[in-house]
Amino acid sequence: MEERYLTVNVVTPDGLVYDHHARIVVAKLVSGEIGIMPRHAPIIAPLDIDEVRVKRVDSDTHVDWIAVNGGILEVRDDVVSIIADSAERERDIDVSRAERAKIRAEKMIEEAKQSEDVDQLRRATVALHRAINRINVSKHG
Repeated sequence: MEERYLTVNVVTPDGLVYDHHARIVVAKLVSGEIGIMPRHAPIIAPLDIDEVRVKRVDSDTHVDWIAVNGGILEVRDDVVSIIADSAERERDIDVSRAERAKIRAEKMIEEAKQSEDVDQLRRATVALHRAINRINVSKHG
C-alpha cells in the first residue's frame, strides 16, 4: 500500500510562503488545536494567531514552524491550505523587528489603558500577540 502524505501550502496577499509535503500538520484554530493527517475529513476553519507545525515527509525529525497571523485553514483531499494575512517561516523572521514591534505594542497598550481607548487597546493587544508569536517561532530556527 502506498504511503499517503499531505500537501501543505500557506498563501498570503504577498504570495506563496510555504509549499511542502507532510506527515502531519498541527495548527491552532480559534476553537482549539487540531492535528491533521492524511485522509482527514474536509474542513474549513478560522485560525488563531499562533504557530503552525509541519512534520515533513523527507525526515522523521524535520519540523517546519510557521508564524501565522490568523486566517483560514482548509483541508480537502490531503491538501492543507492556509490563507493568512501574513505568515513567516522561522528562518525568515526578523527577530529585532519583532522585538521592536513588541515594545511598540506594549507602549500602545499602556497608552490605551490610560486613555481608556477600547479600540486602541484591542488593536495593540493583537499587535503584541503577533509580535510574541513571531519571536517564539523564530526560536525554533
